[in-house]
Amino acid sequence: KANSFKKLDLKNTKRLKEIIRTFGWPTISLVGKKASNGAWLLAQHADHDITFQKKVLVLIKNIYENNPKDIVKSNIAYLTDRILFHENKPQIFGTQYRKNKQNLFEEYPIKDVKNVDKRRKEFGLSSLNENTLRINKQWKRLGGK
Repeated sequence: KANSFKKLDLKNTKRLKEIIRTFGWPTISLVGKKASNGAWLLAQHADHDITFQKKVLVLIKNIYENNPKDIVKSNIAYLTDRILFHENKPQIFGTQYRKNKQNLFEEYPIKDVKNVDKRRKEFGLSSLNENTLRINKQWKRLGGK
């Protein structure tokens, strides 16, 4: 099952690269919010190609700076943390989680954790505590094993 997901991720990443090469980043004004968010989600899960994820991060940050309505700002936070996680560095926004010994989700290490909620708010995210509670509530509702 995991192998089929990996194949799908590879295929989707390849196609997204082609789209970016041809049209540039699929911004909200170009393709709509749902499709733009879908493109980001493909990049977010392209863990096999961190170089590509870094290029996408630069792209969406630049677009956001020039036209904030064209990018969902929280996507910048998620992709930033995803890259840091794969580089074994502390995350900035607390978006990446792991399961602990109690089989609950806890966030991976966070740089400057005392200011994380301020950063999260700036990027349109709920507080770290609210998010962690929400994730664990969902996990338990799904049978969390």
